[in-house]
Amino acid sequence: MLKPLGDRVIVKVEAEREETVGGIVLASNAKEKPQTGKVSAVGEGALSPEGKRLPMSVAVGDEIMYDKYAGSEVKYEGEKYLILHDKDIMAIVK
Repeated sequence: MLKPLGDRVIVKVEAEREETVGGIVLASNAKEKPQTGKVSAVGEGALSPEGKRLPMSVAVGDEIMYDKYAGSEVKYEGEKYLILHDKDIMAIVK
């Protein structure tokens, strides 16, 4: 199991889209990097200058949207994950 540190979040990356909304099939090199995923693990939060933990803005299970080039991609036990900072999360999808 991966456990993020500080204000980091581990996200299960959504599968890349094989076709556009209009139904056009994309070549593998033309696919865009996915920008949505599901939160798999959440760190304890960043420390404030006073030494107190700041709360995280997301929880495990949240579906999120994140900055296009944010984070570091990792592969763990055959699955693709993205480790990113809380500040790189743009929205929670409801």
